[in-house]
Amino acid sequence: MKILCISDFIDPLVYTNTIRERFGDVNLVLGAGDLPLEYLEFVVSSLDKPLLFVFGNHELKDYRRIKHGMDVKNPRTFPVATAIPPGAGTIFVGAQVRLEEGLVIAGLGGCMRYNRGENQYTEWGMTREMIKIIPKLVFNRIFRGRFVDILLTHAPPLGIHDKPDLCHRGFKCFLWFMRVFRPKYLIHGHVHLYDLAAVRTSRYYDTLVVNAYSHFVIDTEEKP
Repeated sequence: MKILCISDFIDPLVYTNTIRERFGDVNLVLGAGDLPLEYLEFVVSSLDKPLLFVFGNHELKDYRRIKHGMDVKNPRTFPVATAIPPGAGTIFVGAQVRLEEGLVIAGLGGCMRYNRGENQYTEWGMTREMIKIIPKLVFNRIFRGRFVDILLTHAPPLGIHDKPDLCHRGFKCFLWFMRVFRPKYLIHGHVHLYDLAAVRTSRYYDTLVVNAYSHFVIDTEEKP
């Protein structure tokens, strides 16, 4: 299975009329935050593949609308249904767990609180978000034989791909999550990569941690 991961930057290699030629063989798209819903909508409509996403700390104009349960797939759930809102066809997975294309995918958006903006969390705040999804993880362990396959986040884990400033510092609770629930992948954004030699993937216990900045394709059949 091939997974197109995107975050933080509108990539001209993705946002193009040749997107099908370049990424038509992917089975799934994961958005790790800080991307406008119009961009996500372009990707999902062009590739006609499931697209799951979390919000970051930017591009939040539709954050409250989607977080509080207004389904972007169904315009009738909006007070004014004269037009389909941005993001039609995408699937929001913030603090949720979903089975898609045979994969159990959990989402935890947002970043470390640095200016009291929306979708920012203290370490304890993110831990509380994580606690919300634990019952569903246990359900999957009982009925599907594993807790989760992919954890999709915006921020990185503490000490892995993060930076020392408060805004870009990773969450320690993500390390605990990987040790306990053993996802195959943790896919994050938030940390921009301007150097082609910068580290994009790292392993922590059984989990491959991937920085999805711009775009990155994971082939689950390849040995990391």
